Amino acid sequence: MKVLPFTILYPDNKSVIAEQIEQPHFYQFLHRHEEYQLTLVERGEGMLLAGNNMHTFKAGDIFLIGSNLPHLFKSNPEYFEAGSTQSIKACSLYFNVKGSMGGLFNLPEMKMLQHFLLAVKHGFKTNLAHCPSLASKIHAVHASSGLHALQCFLEALTILPDIKETTPLCPADYSADLSESEGIRLSKILGFIMQRYHTQVTLDEAAAVAFMTPHAFCRYFKKHTGRSFVTFLNEVRINEACKSLTHAEHPEGISGAAYKAGFNSLTNFNRVFKSVKGISPRAYLAEFNAVNSFQGM
Repeated sequence: MKVLPFTILYPDNKSVIAEQIEQPHFYQFLHRHEEYQLTLVERGEGMLLAGNNMHTFKAGDIFLIGSNLPHLFKSNPEYFEAGSTQSIKACSLYFNVKGSMGGLFNLPEMKMLQHFLLAVKHGFKTNLAHCPSLASKIHAVHASSGLHALQCFLEALTILPDIKETTPLCPADYSADLSESEGIRLSKILGFIMQRYHTQVTLDEAAAVAFMTPHAFCRYFKKHTGRSFVTFLNEVRINEACKSLTHAEHPEGISGAAYKAGFNSLTNFNRVFKSVKGISPRAYLAEFNAVNSFQGM
């Protein structure tokens, strides 16, 4: 599994790359690049591994990914099943503040944006609900060319500092220095978890995927994800259970969601769910139904 680095090719007439993709699943390898990446997820669900952290993603989520931050948009397992009709859609902007755009970002008028990007150097997650006009700005860059594309790009950038609800992609003290061998191991481990989370996967099995002893694997995994293997696995399972509980067309009951996500005990599921989400599965479902009932009024 090849990883870092990832080179973005620039045409002679562009300093900002606008990319719109629509395909069965996201690029499935851990990678990094010098450019900042601003991505609007328009269709698709899964998990973003960013540095030493992970975040679920769904349609409407927006991610600013920092320069040289190792990252991977991992589509959910159903996107890789044989005969799957699932697909993803996303629009991304790539820009290098030290490369072709260095002159622009060195202008006095850009100091506030420079300071903002430095303050959020690893990036953040937000949602269109908190910045509804950003989607049209991102699409406008993709649809434009020449000076108009640059103008639309600047308009998109100026929105970012004013977004009130953001979640950092990883801690400020995270170092993006990740060797290729570490990246390969981390990619394999993440893929293994996403394929096997619904089974009774063991620590020994996960360590074997990384060709490490269980003790060395635990230290390695905690260092690069900020979580123990069991904590990480449980968070993946709970996120999947939440999707099953709130599926619009075929919602699962609490016990059904628990067993589908890999829990073999309803008591354990309730305990882990509360530790991850802060409330019980029943309370979570009640809150979800209340919000949706209100929105449907």
